Amino acid sequence: MAEILSSLRSLMAAHSPPLDALVVPSEDYHQSEYVSARDKRREFVSGFTGSAGLALITKDEARLWTDGRYFLQAEQQLSDEWTLMRMAEDPAVDVWMAENLPEEAAVGVNPWCISADTARRWKSAFSKKHQKLVPTATDLVDEIWKNRPADEANTVVVQPLEFTGRSVAEKLYDLRGKLKASNARGIIITTLDQVAWLYNIRGSDVPYCPVVHAFALVTLQSAFLYVDRRKVSSEVNSYMEENAIEVRDYTAVSSDVALLASGQLDSVSTINQKPKAETVGNGTTEAEGHGVDLVWVDASSCSYALYSKLNLEKVVQQQSPLSLAKALKNPVELDGLRKAHIRDGAAVVQYLVWLDKQMQDMYGASGYFLEGEADKKKKDLRTTKLTEVTVSDKLESFRASKEHFRGLSFPTISSVGPNAAIIHYGPQPETCAEVDPDKIYLFDSGAQYLDGTTDITRTVHFGVPSTHEKACYTAVLKGHIGLGNARFPNGTNGHALDILARIPLWKSGLDYRHGTGHGIGSFLFVHEGPHQISFRPSARNVPIQASMTVTDEPGYYEDGNFGIRLENVLVVNEADTKFNFGDKGYLEFEHITWAPYQRKLIDVSLLVPEEIEWLNTYHSKCNEILAPYLNENERSWLSKATEPVSVA
Repeated sequence: MAEILSSLRSLMAAHSPPLDALVVPSEDYHQSEYVSARDKRREFVSGFTGSAGLALITKDEARLWTDGRYFLQAEQQLSDEWTLMRMAEDPAVDVWMAENLPEEAAVGVNPWCISADTARRWKSAFSKKHQKLVPTATDLVDEIWKNRPADEANTVVVQPLEFTGRSVAEKLYDLRGKLKASNARGIIITTLDQVAWLYNIRGSDVPYCPVVHAFALVTLQSAFLYVDRRKVSSEVNSYMEENAIEVRDYTAVSSDVALLASGQLDSVSTINQKPKAETVGNGTTEAEGHGVDLVWVDASSCSYALYSKLNLEKVVQQQSPLSLAKALKNPVELDGLRKAHIRDGAAVVQYLVWLDKQMQDMYGASGYFLEGEADKKKKDLRTTKLTEVTVSDKLESFRASKEHFRGLSFPTISSVGPNAAIIHYGPQPETCAEVDPDKIYLFDSGAQYLDGTTDITRTVHFGVPSTHEKACYTAVLKGHIGLGNARFPNGTNGHALDILARIPLWKSGLDYRHGTGHGIGSFLFVHEGPHQISFRPSARNVPIQASMTVTDEPGYYEDGNFGIRLENVLVVNEADTKFNFGDKGYLEFEHITWAPYQRKLIDVSLLVPEEIEWLNTYHSKCNEILAPYLNENERSWLSKATEPVSVA
């Protein structure tokens, strides 16, 4: 790390103007949470592998900002040259730079890797001391990254209508109607999942995310896809032509955004434009376009580089209309998600059955159902061992046997004992822990299926859990049930709902440092906005709405000892309430994740009757729904795992 920092500082000094600081974000050109190997610049310079964070390198310091999910991990991975900055506890990066960098300091950044909103916020902070943000012409990290992974030409594939539920023509029609309603003649679409969703395409450019590196520009007359042409087969090219989408080089997006800003983009299209008789929402034809002269841009996701090409007096700065449209699942997508989660639940149960047997046979554990000390002789006599990585590989193999499986949706968090306290722990073969019958085991995992994306967390113990561990697990379960059982009026946001999952923990003075729920895609990103259930102020921005998906995942983490998290995916439905105060309409949640909660970890005396009834009903459904996908031995195990609980 010292050599990397030294090389970067040399480039900073030689830059024109010389840079007092260099920012290395986690994001790629599309502001993605998960990025390809060649875009992991922040990981390369810092050694920190978490998905969220920002590195700042000055002439004599190196600091890394990350959120509460990664505090423990960053402490372990950062070398002595680095200082960890804890988001929400330490000063934000723009505040720190403004206060600690000298007057008129020059702060360099690759303008493609930060959003326009971020650049604007930093410029505002810098104004007090006349500091300046300097967009670098090239990425300085790329200049010193000698073995940077190559850019692969992964093929673009068309996602069939049987899974998308809506055609490209329908989606473009709706989008153009929203553009016209906002007096916009075009829109810049930069996020990978929005491009994939709009054009019904998928790819494999980013691990765990079935997307292709691409931009889209859409006007009232034309539609463009900017992608490496090597990735587009003749069949896909024909599909694009059929849908009046012009394929252009990935790098052409910059000059074409400038053409869009000047009103000249439609003139470069080589594909027949939309029929002039086609109408949008208000019945007027799109070809008329009188008074429509704005460009829609989402400054929270559009890169500073592209945003700088626009005439800021003629932009609509709002959240992309595709963000909410994508989150509101259509009936075909919801049906696919329900089916995907059933197959996924079967894989999780098969994994638990297998792991339970291995823990008993290899480690002498009392197992999933019984509480007893491990037989140390069996453990000492074993010739092989199970690790966090080898067991997670087995879980993947169960998923891989299921219909429509296309890979995992994120790196499996397979964590034993103290490692489970690292919220987004990523086990590595060389350093991971061995499974232990005397310690809690947490696994947070998911898969990509053609008909849906999954995400589930369960926490188990194959030995004798302590009274404290049971109390903590039960508090997490109570919060999980409390949120999942909520009914609430239309217009309620995730910030208001977040407290429901925390109340049982707060009663004992416990809490967790992450949000409680995120949206989930339809064979897209496992983390999907714009809604969320969280303590973060941004959770107020978008209300929870019918046909959205959202996770329910409270937890508790005790540094150095254990971690607990329980997670299901929920669908938001309209609720049939006795009354309807204010004619608002009410909403409720439907669980679509199916896997048992370990009864051995539950202190039933801490549950109220309503919670016991919910648990027993859920377990009964779980057994009924998953049984057809299991063999006789697995069905027997699941039947035992889902037996009703009652207060002694």
